[in-house]
Order: sequence, then structure tokens, then C-alpha cells
Amino acid sequence: MFLVIVEAAIYHEGRWLIIKRSEREKHAAGLLALVGGKVDLNDHPNDILEHALRREIKEEIAIDVGELTYVKSASFLLPEGRCALEAIFLCSPKSGIPHAVSADEIAEFYWLTTEEVLSHPKAPDYLKDQIVQAERVLRNIQASK
Repeated sequence: MFLVIVEAAIYHEGRWLIIKRSEREKHAAGLLALVGGKVDLNDHPNDILEHALRREIKEEIAIDVGELTYVKSASFLLPEGRCALEAIFLCSPKSGIPHAVSADEIAEFYWLTTEEVLSHPKAPDYLKDQIVQAERVLRNIQASK
């Protein structure tokens, strides 16, 4: 059975909201990442990915976001051998002031440009790819307006 993960590429005024995962996390401890988490069976049965992502954003950084736009999906193996499926969505803050709700999950967060993410020593390759893909979707949206 897959573990399903949703993540948010949150964009505002030329910068991405990027978290630094807590050193206590099992997966990717201390590395930069997008905000997100696991889809629970208790999440709303319709639009389950979107509801789960909004819940995770609220739980982790205490903000609400606007429209969610699909960016990409991928699968990978977790260290224990379980297969994970992730879906990435582009969005912007709608209300609230972001802050790390739990130090057990998020050590810090930053607003970084694409270039800063791509050159950051704590940014894993998959995060760099997620940001490049999200920026491509963002540019397509901006070009169509």
C-alpha cells in the first residue's frame, strides 16, 4: 500500500515558502522541503488531496492558502522500503501569518527565491526539481492572464 503525501509550493512576491525539517524527523531531517504531509483516511473523501494539503498547511505553518494548482506527482521508496506517492500543488497565502507551529516538525522556515533554493546546500535535488516545476506552472499561469 502506498503512503500518499501532499506538498505545497507556496509562492508570494517572488519567493517560495520553504521549511527546514526538524532534526527529529525520520525522513530528510535537517533538510529544506516544501510544506506538506501525509493524507489521512479521515480526510474529506472528495478532493482528498486538496483537503489534506490545506489541513497540513494549517497544522504546520498556520496559514490558509488560495486556489491549489496541480504541479506534478512522483513516487519513491522510503528508507524502510515502503512506496510513497507525492503530489505537489502551487498556491499562494490567503490569510494568516506563517509560523512554525511545532518545532518537532519544522525547525525554521524561509522565503527564498528560486535561485536561492537551487543554490542552497540543504536543498535536496528533489526539492530543486519541485521548485523548477512549480515555477514553470506559475509562468504558464501568468502568461495566460
